Amino acid sequence: MPEGDTIYRTARVLQKAIGGKAVTAFETGFAKLASANDEAPLAGRTVEKVEARGKWCLIYFSGDLILATHMLMSGSWHIYRVGEKWQRPHSQMRIAITCGDFQAVLFSAQIAEFHTAKSLETNSQIPRLGPDVLSDTFSIETGVHALQEYAAKHPEEEVGVVLLNQRVMAGLGNVYKSEVAFTADVNPFRTMSTLTSREMEKMVEAAQRYMKANVAEGASEGIVTYAGPRRTTRAMDHGARLWVYRRQGQECRRCGTEIQMRKQGTQARSTYWCSECQPLTD
Repeated sequence: MPEGDTIYRTARVLQKAIGGKAVTAFETGFAKLASANDEAPLAGRTVEKVEARGKWCLIYFSGDLILATHMLMSGSWHIYRVGEKWQRPHSQMRIAITCGDFQAVLFSAQIAEFHTAKSLETNSQIPRLGPDVLSDTFSIETGVHALQEYAAKHPEEEVGVVLLNQRVMAGLGNVYKSEVAFTADVNPFRTMSTLTSREMEKMVEAAQRYMKANVAEGASEGIVTYAGPRRTTRAMDHGARLWVYRRQGQECRRCGTEIQMRKQGTQARSTYWCSECQPLTD
């Protein structure tokens, strides 16, 4: 599952490649999008901007048209020069947007919708996202307030589940969930009612710091989609870039205790933690 930093980098690369340019061709494997394109062709419209909003990528075209895509587990955007051989078969192409010399191609995604500004606000789940950790307006206070507000209404919800809830804070995914909880010394299976304001502050601060560091220019080589070199430790070794994620059975980098993993929530997402650094109770 791509996380907020992945979509942020994707949107940034799309903006550089096709932003401000006129669409010269549009192709799609989605019937609804094809029908909409037949009625009001994208060719001739200008790509006004591309932005990430949580785990959604939004492409704004002139004439009040917005393409909203969600990668789910397998989708990815690629950038090619026109005529360049694609790295994935044409059968996996879902959307191809050509702007002059460049093509933006979406492979294997399952969710893609056209919206107007009004329909985006009224009919989509996108506007109901919580504050985006990577937005310019996000602050530690904003994140803590979102967690406190949710905890007041859902005191028995587990911390790891809440960190993945895009309507609380948008952008965090399964990697950051485990890494943020570890950095804040919070057991991800604790309930929200047990958290202190300081623990919430530590989690929000870690979330913002990690995600901003991983989208900084030069933080990755080329276009990183899913398994990009996310880093939460300061270790130079590529294999030591994360604290706990996918390190079940290995020693904790802080105390040497064996890292544990357990499925969590209704979606049974893998959660990793250190029982010594992150005790279930204080």
